[in-house]
Amino acid sequence: MILLESKKFSNLEEIYKIVKQIDFDFIKPEQSFAIRALRVGEHDFTSIDIGRVAGQAVIDSYKESKGIRLKVNLDEPDVIIRTDVIHNELYVGIDTTGDDALHKRWYRVYNHPAPLNSAIASCMIRLANWNKNKSLFDPMCGGGTIPIEAALKERNIPIGKNREFAYFKLYGKILPYIEENREFMEIYGMDKFKKHVNGAIRNAESAGVKDTINFFQGDATLKKLEADIIITNPPYGLRIGSKRILKDLYSKFVENLFADKIVVITAEYKIFESFLENHYYDYYKIPVKYGNLDARIFVVGKLK
Repeated sequence: MILLESKKFSNLEEIYKIVKQIDFDFIKPEQSFAIRALRVGEHDFTSIDIGRVAGQAVIDSYKESKGIRLKVNLDEPDVIIRTDVIHNELYVGIDTTGDDALHKRWYRVYNHPAPLNSAIASCMIRLANWNKNKSLFDPMCGGGTIPIEAALKERNIPIGKNREFAYFKLYGKILPYIEENREFMEIYGMDKFKKHVNGAIRNAESAGVKDTINFFQGDATLKKLEADIIITNPPYGLRIGSKRILKDLYSKFVENLFADKIVVITAEYKIFESFLENHYYDYYKIPVKYGNLDARIFVVGKLK
């Protein structure tokens, strides 16, 4: 969101007053709007009540300022205004991504059977403190999400590229000019299966970063995995069918890791952590909800 206001409140009447005092003149008279409301905490009203009150406040504010009643379009609005109630605080802002979640990137033309959420992949890259001056390797790259997100980040390609969302409708559908970085980068993606390698190449081509990433076929349990930064999303066992096979995979994978920093996400975090402990890695973990799975992101340092 582009934050317009944040204030503490006590009731719906105060929500109305807070929203009404905001200047909505940035909305063009011919444009429609919709309120998207979120509520967290215990209240004597619902998110529907928040949307109703906030929507009326926007209409009244604009009418007093412009003498025009704004149109409401709940399905395909030109402008989306978010009103998030978090306990006793109200956040009001312009939605800059639209109703489609931001993890839905434009480049995914090949769908891996277990694709990594691209927003989580982007966060993992940031947790690793990776930049173009360090080599990055994903030894179980699947559809290539992690290498592609890394390439997009360091090449300055906006993740909102090719998206039709509300922000553009306010500002003429023109992104600020950002010079694309075409410096050489060491980004590598490997997968055991040739079809996934080919799919990752197709996704990278769609993203416009095929020339930045070196994809190749290989088995992460059979070779030394070496780079400045290793970031990956290993199998969780859902399609492997055996805990014994999964333990064997994780054991060999951990034995082969050699990097200054390693970032791994897995729902089988107890198994993975047991092998980290056996190899004396210095690490911390972050709980994350990945769909319906309780997963952990491990940020692993060098051997002690």
